[in-house]
Amino acid sequence: MLVVIPARGGSKGVPGKNIKKLNGTPLINYTVRAAREVFQDRDIIVSTDSPAIKSVVEKTGLEVPFLRPEALATDNAGTHEVLLHAIDFMEKKGIKNETLILLQPTSPFRTSDHIKEAFKLYDKELDMVVSVKETQSNPYYVLKEENEEGFLETSKSGDYKTRQECPKVWELNGAIYIINVASLKKKTISQFKKVKKYVMDEISSLDIDTPMDWEIAKIFREKN
Repeated sequence: MLVVIPARGGSKGVPGKNIKKLNGTPLINYTVRAAREVFQDRDIIVSTDSPAIKSVVEKTGLEVPFLRPEALATDNAGTHEVLLHAIDFMEKKGIKNETLILLQPTSPFRTSDHIKEAFKLYDKELDMVVSVKETQSNPYYVLKEENEEGFLETSKSGDYKTRQECPKVWELNGAIYIINVASLKKKTISQFKKVKKYVMDEISSLDIDTPMDWEIAKIFREKN
């Protein structure tokens, strides 16, 4: 079992967000804490290019075994390459893992219980179990696309008169990815076909990407 928490030093939406303090606690520490409540420290890798993030994480007692190479520290570095690098790092130590758990550090309301529940849905025949929330932007009802003539059309066709009649549509919330390593070595996450969902509520699904997301997180963290 390999747990990867990818944490870049650069952030344009909320500068320095991974170690910015949310209710007195660096943001990444919420994810580190949740991971350590489920997995052994030896199985957790915080993959970062930032000495500052490394320092903050190691103050929790969790070792950060490396800083990412320069090729994985750019704006264009993808999650797929970051995960393969972590897998390769462990394999060079003689440790092969069949399953990888990706936990984004921008999901402070995802808990260890969520991780445990999601893991119950996973089996080796799957490519992935991924956390989702029910989207409010339903493509059968409110999402529109512009056609060749410049007019708006409903994104996904269907004869539905109300939003309640539309099929449920699920939005990835970025909190939990339980991935088959063999599948990841062959293709990217977006190419996976055998994927099952783990449903989370709206608050637990909050992914901090913008200053507004940060303010919302502050409000809910102060109340809980």
